[in-house]
Amino acid sequence: MAGLVNIGFGNLVNAQKVAAVVNPDAAPIKRLVQSAKEQQKVIDATQGRRTKSVIVLETEQIILSAVQPDTIARRFAATQLTEQEMRGEE
Repeated sequence: MAGLVNIGFGNLVNAQKVAAVVNPDAAPIKRLVQSAKEQQKVIDATQGRRTKSVIVLETEQIILSAVQPDTIARRFAATQLTEQEMRGEE
């Protein structure tokens, strides 16, 4: 079962497809987002709010989120713990 993680405003992402969750303020990340926009590989999940995190997928697509990277990281960790509990692992 694929773990879905809430990235804000009811938007979910498959946790197994995420390569990185980064802060959008760094210049290299801004260039990455701009390049992805030009290639039409950006999914904007901010609901019109300020972008606070950039999620990079294994498929080279970029997701923009209005939730802090730390919050998303905690949600990923909670999803992993839930999946381990469901499988009976410790």
